[in-house]
Amino acid sequence: MSRRQLERGEPVRGALTDEGIVPLDGRPVDDADCTVLHIDMDAFFSSVEELRHPEVRGRPVIVGGTGPRGVVAAANYPARRRGVHSAMPMSRALRLCPHAVVFPPDLPAYRRISARVMDILRSVTPQVEQISVDEAFLDVTGADRRLGGPVRIARRIRDRIRTEHGLTCSVGVAATKFVAKLASTRCKPDGLLVVPTAHTTTFLHPLPVGALWGVGERTEQALRRMGLRTVGDVARTPPETLRHELGRALGSRLAELAWGRDPRPVAPDSVDKSVSTEETFDTDVRDPERIRRELLRLSEKVARRLRAAGNAGRTVGIKLRRADFATVTRSRTLPEPTDVAREIAGAARELYAASGLLGTPLRLVGVRVEGLVPADRVHHQLALDEEETGWRTVERVQDEVVRRFGAEALRPASLALRDEDDV
Repeated sequence: MSRRQLERGEPVRGALTDEGIVPLDGRPVDDADCTVLHIDMDAFFSSVEELRHPEVRGRPVIVGGTGPRGVVAAANYPARRRGVHSAMPMSRALRLCPHAVVFPPDLPAYRRISARVMDILRSVTPQVEQISVDEAFLDVTGADRRLGGPVRIARRIRDRIRTEHGLTCSVGVAATKFVAKLASTRCKPDGLLVVPTAHTTTFLHPLPVGALWGVGERTEQALRRMGLRTVGDVARTPPETLRHELGRALGSRLAELAWGRDPRPVAPDSVDKSVSTEETFDTDVRDPERIRRELLRLSEKVARRLRAAGNAGRTVGIKLRRADFATVTRSRTLPEPTDVAREIAGAARELYAASGLLGTPLRLVGVRVEGLVPADRVHHQLALDEEETGWRTVERVQDEVVRRFGAEALRPASLALRDEDDV
């Protein structure tokens, strides 16, 4: 069983009390050193849609694209019980669950509610590391004097999210990020699971090797060829054997994780390492001009997200996926970081022109910006006789218009003509 299967709610060994806490040896749980909490919203996108559309509660709900190549972004638990999961083609999802209600993703709405949930977490402690729109780690060291122990804090968080926003979350409580993350996955949906340090290996070792961070499909196959099926099997394997078979870095990391050792602290000041977005076409596209327009549109989205986060990036990359699913990536580093869509799109188009795929049918294109730094640290020095274009100012005005009137209210003329040209 892989970690993906765990995240779909498939059962693993272990038992929960009515409160969702595991008494691993039958005694009351000692949570004194379990200062790391992992908060994971339950089926977040679909739960938000159920909140906005109460008439669909209790029915299978799927969020995702509805075109010929639409993909499931999220599914609620009734849909999951019928085999639907994220990243599944929508066509297959609807064959498995033909009576499901399907909603297109509304990312701005999800981000607004996410921000409110994160505000609740930061009211508990400033030590919050948000790792996605629907999950975060907390270090509650020091918060016990004000709010009680980790379990009490976890219950308080769950109650506030339910009361104030009508949503549920699952909370893992442990001494490390790795174990806390596994615990929240184990108790989904709407659960609370504490793994005391003294019983970490009792919790971990029966789990499948796919539960370990860094174990994807290929690594899981390699471990199985070694006869390793569970985390306990990995723990009992000499680290040098793991390093020899899997490579020094991965082998060493899995040897540590198998014993629950994870030194990474909760990092509240961490920033995104990159910003990216991509588009899968309903039918393969070979027209270079249409690809260039799509690269501009995606660059607009990436730049807007950079500006919203107060970041700029120095490395621009593109992803091009051919009709046969072969994927080509290219990147280049700019002279200085940028959050301007025109500059990002210019680099993306140059990369596409040099990719050797002009006129090749493509099913997907993507734009990515890496090497992020705070935008207020970027100071553009004009060269002799260089004129200030003002595009950054123009795009910030566009951000305000989009915020007030929607994404289609103001956009480049070449994108405004897109619908006309593509029919």
